[in-house]
Amino acid sequence: MLKGFGNEKWIVGYDLGWEYAQISYCNVARAQVETLSSVAGSENYSIPVALCKRTGINQWFYGKEALQYARESGGILVQDLLHLALEGEPVYIEETEYDPTALLTLFLQRSLGMLSGIAAADKIEALMITCDRMDEKMMEMLERMAANLRLKTAKICFQSHQESYYHYMLRQDLDLWRDTSVLFDYHGNRMGFLRLECNRKTQPITVFIHQSEEEFPAKASMPADDQGNLLLDREFLRTAREKLDGLKVSSVYLIGEDFSEEWLKESLKFLCEGRRIFLGNNLFSKGACYGMLERFSPGENTGKYVFLGNDKLKSNIGMKVMQRGKETYLALLDAGNDWKKAEASWEFYLREEKKVEITVTSLGSGRKWEVPIALDQLPGDIARIRMSLSMKEENLLEAEFEDLGFGEFRPAENRRWTQEIIID
Repeated sequence: MLKGFGNEKWIVGYDLGWEYAQISYCNVARAQVETLSSVAGSENYSIPVALCKRTGINQWFYGKEALQYARESGGILVQDLLHLALEGEPVYIEETEYDPTALLTLFLQRSLGMLSGIAAADKIEALMITCDRMDEKMMEMLERMAANLRLKTAKICFQSHQESYYHYMLRQDLDLWRDTSVLFDYHGNRMGFLRLECNRKTQPITVFIHQSEEEFPAKASMPADDQGNLLLDREFLRTAREKLDGLKVSSVYLIGEDFSEEWLKESLKFLCEGRRIFLGNNLFSKGACYGMLERFSPGENTGKYVFLGNDKLKSNIGMKVMQRGKETYLALLDAGNDWKKAEASWEFYLREEKKVEITVTSLGSGRKWEVPIALDQLPGDIARIRMSLSMKEENLLEAEFEDLGFGEFRPAENRRWTQEIIID
């Protein structure tokens, strides 16, 4: 395990799962990502997402200690912390009402305390939290939680497991994702599936991740013998064949507490046919760490690839303008950014022709087209215009134009034009 180095700064990647959490970290200067183990010298990375309150006393345990205390001493165990925080309903413990987000915050604070052997809290330069999904409801809850974490850094960001998978692969040897890379995520009675593919015909190269999930027998529900292992192996072999049918796959990642070489027999033989196989459960926390590291120390692939996930803008938006007598392209919104936060504002002069042309370039299809927008009833031969762009939906751009007049020659008349543009 690495030790703290004086005034050096650290980046933390935190995978907040439904049942388990993992913590990865790296030194900003060295960019070597490690994962925190709860048992020194082992690869025991998982921290149960649970709290336990000691009966009658305001003393809380977290993680494995919480499960152990509840089992041995009968404290009040609180699990499903992420679900509870998302639902937002009060949690009652010994007739006292608790905010579920505050309970989740307490869990994160306590678990992040495990980093004290690596670096002091004030040496954490940035924290990236990654979750299975990152919709608006999840984001709002995580932002409330982050505001109460009491970390000295304001650099707290969030990304989905999809994006963490992308950032992890971005730092791997190209042979592992030259073709398709797939990931199976086995948790409880669910089998998640991620398929990462690149379109290497575009510049930059576009990366897509397809996600699905289906029911799968829970390992805990199976007989703890050879027969139970055989049933799991057969079911996973069926699933793997179905998901990989027709695909040229370079690498396969098996993520989750219940994957084990104890029962992965015939299915593992199938997966190993011309593919590299990796078994573990800390890919997402490492990917979160790499995702934040990109902001401090971009890797050699930065700029060559762009990730077009479910929450990403998939087209470049711009316009042609005249600058110093030459026509040039003005980039306004860039593909790969969060479409919900994508917005731009620009002021320019419009001469005799009372129209604007927005250029849309789809990175998915490679198609490029111009969208003309007429500013009807704009008076005078020249006008100063403010244009504001924002995304209303994943593929719906709203362009708003405001007439600012032309100084003392023509006052602004509060004219506005709005047009919606389907961009993909």
